[in-house]
Amino acid sequence: MRADKVLKLKSVLSAQQNTFVLQTQLNQSSVRASFQVAKLIATNGRPFSDGEFVKKCMNAVAEEVCPDKKDVLNAVSLSASTVTRRIEEMGDNVYAQLQEKVKEFEFFALALDESNDVQDTAQLLIFLRGVNSNFEVSEELAALQSLKGTTTGEDIFGKVCQTMGELGLDWSKLASITTDGAPCMVGASRGLIGRMNKEMEERGLTPLLQVHCLIHQQALCCKVLKWESVMKVVVSCINFIRANGLKHRQFQAFLAELESAHGDVLYHTEVRWLSRGRVLRRFYELLPEINTFLLTKGKTVPELIDAEWKWDLAFLTDVTEMLNGLNLQLQGKGKLICDMICDMYSHIKAFEVKIALLVGQVQKQDFTHLPVTKSLSAEKPVAPFPAEKSVEALEKLKAEFDVRFRELHVHAKEIRLFQNPFAANIDKAPPSYQFELAELQNCDILKDTFKPNGLIEFYASLPNETYPNIKRQAMKMSTLFGSMMKSPMKTTKGSRLTDEHLHQSLRLAVTGMEPDIGLLTSQKQAHSSH
Repeated sequence: MRADKVLKLKSVLSAQQNTFVLQTQLNQSSVRASFQVAKLIATNGRPFSDGEFVKKCMNAVAEEVCPDKKDVLNAVSLSASTVTRRIEEMGDNVYAQLQEKVKEFEFFALALDESNDVQDTAQLLIFLRGVNSNFEVSEELAALQSLKGTTTGEDIFGKVCQTMGELGLDWSKLASITTDGAPCMVGASRGLIGRMNKEMEERGLTPLLQVHCLIHQQALCCKVLKWESVMKVVVSCINFIRANGLKHRQFQAFLAELESAHGDVLYHTEVRWLSRGRVLRRFYELLPEINTFLLTKGKTVPELIDAEWKWDLAFLTDVTEMLNGLNLQLQGKGKLICDMICDMYSHIKAFEVKIALLVGQVQKQDFTHLPVTKSLSAEKPVAPFPAEKSVEALEKLKAEFDVRFRELHVHAKEIRLFQNPFAANIDKAPPSYQFELAELQNCDILKDTFKPNGLIEFYASLPNETYPNIKRQAMKMSTLFGSMMKSPMKTTKGSRLTDEHLHQSLRLAVTGMEPDIGLLTSQKQAHSSH
């Protein structure tokens, strides 16, 4: 009887303990789920209050699919204040991981992008790319700094210094800096670059490698091709059709009636760099329909039937589409970080050769590489092709490319050496690399392992004792930003975000690291949602 009594008491105690254990596990799962939902809200730029809406959706699903689990889902706390705290904690956790990671960097580079948020506060995004001794490349958001007053080079320099100090970054390991080319960034004396170089000089360090965002530079080159005589007419016609709702619907119905290949014209937006090429192509393809529709509305546009203006439209469409193609190549989507700067350099060089080739061909009225102009030529327009005007435009574009990408050509030898050390001219290489290149180029084993699309793996495999200078240079090159990361600033919703909340949301949106949700959960006393 005593033994039975003891067994019963043990059984009751075990059941009570299991109840507590299960409840604790359930509470911890609820907290982890809360963190995961908050992370999704932050990475997708949603308002923090969306957590409450998500909870309603979860309850609606549970009621229909698994009513017995409704209480479990109800335990997940997703109020706006809870989501805010979760995002803050995950952002702080990722930042702590970054502080540890930068201690391993052999070299790093910075990229800066300044833009205004929805409240017109200047926000400075500072991106960081670093490489460790194993050639592991990391790219992260170092900081988001708010500039409440002026945005001078001195102001920006102060924020950069603050960011480097908070992360514990070593100035001697700073290899390069990439900016958008704005005067406050690139000024030689009062701009950010000037202040950075002065700081490096005072510390006894070599000057920084300066890179202007190649995509931004290419977009500025495009502005040389203004051709207001064409764009003004195109924009005016499009605005006439689309500004009025009734006219717009009538135009769409008109195109449908004619069974046109396109159902509408496109708006032109100056801010969107790829906008003009698509607008011009669509306008050219719908030119007869647009002219007919405008005439039915009593609007006469003489340029639409002017043969010389059509030449200009066709030529501008072709050249703009070429520039759009280059822009897409420079974006480097899906490419390895280490290859991107080399690929960008190759695309820029190739485009400059194409422009030079076009100058000669256009002078001879050879439109092989200008498909829209070639199709118009087949129609045998009344007016002759304005070759002189077109050649002048191409030469202006070529000159602008020469100016904008001069600094890229200055570093051509370094880029080519990084791309393929086996093809480097030893006699013209810097003295510190010459003996190492001699060893490298005569090592058949390394020649067999070299792959142009696997530069990181190749340089990581080189022995430190034999190739110390080449490896160090490769590390520097692997940190280069050829262009700025796309800023998520413009897609973040909710104008009432504080600067700190915006910072944490952006950090979670762009980070390559995962917040340690297990650690964060273990630090909390879980409570069921009320």
